[in-house]
Amino acid sequence: MSTFYYSHIVLFQSTFTVLFLALSIQVQLRMGVFSFAGAGFYGLGSYGAAIFVIRYGFSSFAAIAAIMIVCGAIGFLLALLVQRLNGLYLAMATVSFDLIITVIAHNGGSLTGASVGLYGALAFPQLTIGHIIAISVLVIALLALTERGRLGRRIDAVREDPELASSMGVNVSRYRIASFVVSGFIGALGGAINVLLRTTVAPESIGFPLVVLGLTIIIVGGGRSWLGIVIGAVIFTWLPYYLEIVGQYQAIVYGFIVAVAAVYVPGGIYGTVLDLIRKSKSKKAAVQREEEDSIHTEKVDSTSAPGEKP
Repeated sequence: MSTFYYSHIVLFQSTFTVLFLALSIQVQLRMGVFSFAGAGFYGLGSYGAAIFVIRYGFSSFAAIAAIMIVCGAIGFLLALLVQRLNGLYLAMATVSFDLIITVIAHNGGSLTGASVGLYGALAFPQLTIGHIIAISVLVIALLALTERGRLGRRIDAVREDPELASSMGVNVSRYRIASFVVSGFIGALGGAINVLLRTTVAPESIGFPLVVLGLTIIIVGGGRSWLGIVIGAVIFTWLPYYLEIVGQYQAIVYGFIVAVAAVYVPGGIYGTVLDLIRKSKSKKAAVQREEEDSIHTEKVDSTSAPGEKP
């Protein structure tokens, strides 16, 4: 096991950083906010953490905390800026935000390293897989709490019917703004961890491709819950590695798998499994009711007098 882990350590680490990227997008989609700002926050987190470490000598955890606060504040300001937008207009505005981050990285001069990027983002203490797992568990636990109870029902109402939610006293605008802030926190966290593990970041490693990757994970894994994102992150971190056996056809096979999943598993893997479990439970409940009705009918027949209708 240790040999397998150390020979695939980059893939193990990438699974967690990609997980944060997808969660930063999914947390907004789950609130009905059609936003891809999470990819931009991921890029900001990468560059911000690298700048804090290289230029100002921050420790690893201090750099992560600092850039999370910065991206949370930017998320709040971005939410105020686009609060009147919805649907495709909001999506295009947030994609523009992602592209602006890439342009800044290309033209940031010595601060961002321009087209070359930044190298040597070495900070102490060095992040270990134990640190990353602990951080991931904490983030997932907090997100899981938002899927349950009163808060979960409110979020579902904001997503499914904002007007109805608003008429019931739910501050829809506040939830939309909160989604941007949370997306900023999670996206920055993922980007910061990634750059501190790789010690380098370049404009090519951020931008629109991150949007595509995040959406692919959400579509195939399932966007209803954090569990679907975990499934998608594992699949699309390890899938390219195992598709190396097909050589030059890797991109074709990869695209075919995504297309088939999008068409035949529209709710994602997690959503499909959840639907099957619910159907199975409802079917068993229906069979049980029929059996109970049959037993009740037999008892009534047995207690009725001969020739007397029950």
